[in-house]
Amino acid sequence: MNNNLNDMNYGSDYKYIPATSLRSGDGIEVTPDLYMHTIQIVNIALYGDPQNSDFVLIDAGMPKSAKKIIAVAEKRFGTHCRPSAIILTHGHFDHVGAVIELIEHWQVPVYAHALELPYLTGVKDYPEPDATVNGGFIAKVSPFFPQEAIDLGAHVKALPTDGTVPHMPGFRWIHTPGHTPGHISLFRAEDGALIAGDAFVTVKQESLYKVLLQQKEISGPPRYFTTDWLAAFHSVNTLEALKPTIAITGHGVPMMGEELTTNLQKLTNEFEQIALPNQGKYLN
Repeated sequence: MNNNLNDMNYGSDYKYIPATSLRSGDGIEVTPDLYMHTIQIVNIALYGDPQNSDFVLIDAGMPKSAKKIIAVAEKRFGTHCRPSAIILTHGHFDHVGAVIELIEHWQVPVYAHALELPYLTGVKDYPEPDATVNGGFIAKVSPFFPQEAIDLGAHVKALPTDGTVPHMPGFRWIHTPGHTPGHISLFRAEDGALIAGDAFVTVKQESLYKVLLQQKEISGPPRYFTTDWLAAFHSVNTLEALKPTIAITGHGVPMMGEELTTNLQKLTNEFEQIALPNQGKYLN
């Protein structure tokens, strides 16, 4: 890994976003080796046995949240713990908000899908958020969210093409585009554990009220940032076909068992009614 830390920067629109939920600061041990923690309005996941200090961080939270993420990791894995890798489901601001500070603190490699790398190496900005979609206040204010590419330089690498996930034995990454071109989800067949990212979520992310309360309901990817709805539909179908038994999503609380099975089937069967906005500039 190139150890020159000066080659990294956030976009010029990078800033703290004063949005939160009642679950901010809460954590849930979803399986003995999977822990989910809510940072304001987004979730991070930590993979690893808490009896030792070897772990992997999945996604990197909101802007200015590095100290919180480090504290969460050290509480679970011990003081001065250091992850083997950071895996990014995608590069939106609320999933990479602290990644540069975490790289600097931990000297850790970052992995993402090859199609996501342009947004993580300063090459390409994300399309503008679509504030015209229906759903609530967060959708309306989405143009104020950071959208410019960040540049991690040589610190970010493409995930292995064979589907394996570095330092996460038993998991494979699955390309689940739609929300972004290089969006991925992580799945472990042994126990049906799914880290879905924003391929689908368990809260209506467009609604400030529902986000604040973390009101649980199956939903498609956040509407204001989703640019390919046909791909998003196919991605949800791909994940439903895996028959996951437990799901950690980028937004909302974990869903498991019969509740997850029933709701994922409902989302695939009623995707147009549940997920698609009534209007929007990215509707296929």
